[in-house]
Amino acid sequence: MYDIGIVGGGTAGMTAAIYGQRAGKRTVIIEGGNFGGQITSSPKVENYPGIASVSGSEFSMNLLDQAMKLGAETVVEKVTGIHAEDGILVIETTDKAYPCRSVILATGVTHRHLGAADEERLTGSGVSYCATCDGAFFRGRDVAVIGGGSTALQDAEFLSNYCRKVYLVHRRDEFRGEDSIVKRLAAKENVEFVLSAVVKEILGENVVEGLILTNKKTGEDFRLDVAGVFIAVGQIPRNESFADVVKLDENGFILAAEDCVTSAPGIFAAGDCRTKEVRQLTTAAADGAVAALAACKYISDQR
Repeated sequence: MYDIGIVGGGTAGMTAAIYGQRAGKRTVIIEGGNFGGQITSSPKVENYPGIASVSGSEFSMNLLDQAMKLGAETVVEKVTGIHAEDGILVIETTDKAYPCRSVILATGVTHRHLGAADEERLTGSGVSYCATCDGAFFRGRDVAVIGGGSTALQDAEFLSNYCRKVYLVHRRDEFRGEDSIVKRLAAKENVEFVLSAVVKEILGENVVEGLILTNKKTGEDFRLDVAGVFIAVGQIPRNESFADVVKLDENGFILAAEDCVTSAPGIFAAGDCRTKEVRQLTTAAADGAVAALAACKYISDQR
């Protein structure tokens, strides 16, 4: 029997395990892929307080090592669901079942990819899905932001403070995001809108060197020379397996506020998988701490 079962081995999940273990609880982290989450693909992390610079992989492994040294158990299995049984929450995986007094869902999100040629190969070498994480590395250089929603607009505005030139590439004639941001961007000399265009190919041998775009109206291909490509075409939560257990919003994110409490007693949500405005390493770690302490209180209250 575990006190806290944690689904997901990213920053939120591992932080939850650290806080759970320090509170004297028996915790298990169940991860279906690689521990660390999306941050492991970032070559440098330079926006986490107290750590000037570290690779995403090292950051993640340090978290995992800390959790395991405190006694957290780890399991690499795909979680298929959760059910309640005689007052106990049971996490089901493809291999077995894990009875827990409380559960923290820290499943994270997957950034929606373009599917463009060489996108995967150049991820971390000029292709990024987080402008606030990686934008400073492109100071004084030309970059492109792909997308037309509010996130893409915000990314372009953020990058315009660092980069020499920001191309905002969108497949439609008009942006879907906030009109006020569009107006601010239109007034900036170093921002250029590239509309009715889609990415055909990302160029570069070892690092990004440019883009091949296709004009949707004429069908013609053209090139943009850029050093970085920031893809902001949406995020995909991985909460399908829990739709019958906790309430989700229309986009599939778990409905939970800053207290990380979900609609189901004893189940908490931490990190990018829950409804929230800001999704950063710092907020994932904060959620992990909040969720773990809430789980400890829930366990105490049940007794």
